[in-house]
Amino acid sequence: MADRSSRPAPADDAARASSGDDQAIGGARETDEVVYTIDELAGITGVPSRTIRFYQSKGTLPSPRRQGRVALYGPDHVERLRIIAELQDRGLRLDAIRDVLAPLEWGGDSLQSWLGVGERLQSPWSDERPMMLTRDEILERFQGGRPGLIADLERSGIIRRQTDSIPASYLVPSPGLLDIGMRLEKAGIDVETAIGAASLMRTHMSKLSDELVSYFANRAGKGFGRDGAPEDVVVAYEAVRPIGVDALRIIFAQEIERSLREFVESGRAVMQRPRRSSSSSRSPKSKAKPEKPSSRSSSRKDKARTT
Repeated sequence: MADRSSRPAPADDAARASSGDDQAIGGARETDEVVYTIDELAGITGVPSRTIRFYQSKGTLPSPRRQGRVALYGPDHVERLRIIAELQDRGLRLDAIRDVLAPLEWGGDSLQSWLGVGERLQSPWSDERPMMLTRDEILERFQGGRPGLIADLERSGIIRRQTDSIPASYLVPSPGLLDIGMRLEKAGIDVETAIGAASLMRTHMSKLSDELVSYFANRAGKGFGRDGAPEDVVVAYEAVRPIGVDALRIIFAQEIERSLREFVESGRAVMQRPRRSSSSSRSPKSKAKPEKPSSRSSSRKDKARTT
């Protein structure tokens, strides 16, 4: 039977366990290039320890290697945190970053090639740029316009007043839409009606655009973008840019023709609109004269009095 006096004291057990962790870290440092504890990783990268743990829980950051009770991080974790920060600066959500980085770990395309694809896919499809116009310059485009035109354009968001200076200056986010509004105004279509039509188009075009992007993404390598390589996908989208605009113009024209034909064939095109009553032209102070009771109604009243 072993002598109990030969067993180390509890304090010695704790010291030995602590020494074992230190030896584990030391051993890891000898075998690996560099290893860090989570606090050291936080100090090097500037990312708080709690954020590092959060990234791990979301699967965005690989789990550390464990040696004993110590979590050990390496240069790959430092690089991954740098990439996460870069992608966040580009506007990607954390779940999107996880999805982007996951295939890279399985031998997919390099991150830089993906970033290049992302930058090219986000290039503008239009050369239109916002511009500043004065009140007189806007009215000149509308050939003088009409009373209340500037207020209507402001309410619609087509123009935005920037300062209280005289003359007033306005930001025009989309000069093209302002010109379309001007052409419609000349044709007898007021700003409110034009904005309503634009809102309908934007609602449906937004849904169509989302569906088209998803459709093309699902077809990448299967009829879109040749083999689905990043460069091939970019080339396919760049081809869609001018061709897609032409296709939308043709399809829109065809569908408007169909809808107008059905509108006429239904008889709704010849239905007469109710005319404005003459009372609408009266001044606000004028009052309509009360109608005289009919002879039949007056005879009923006389009969009721006699009874």
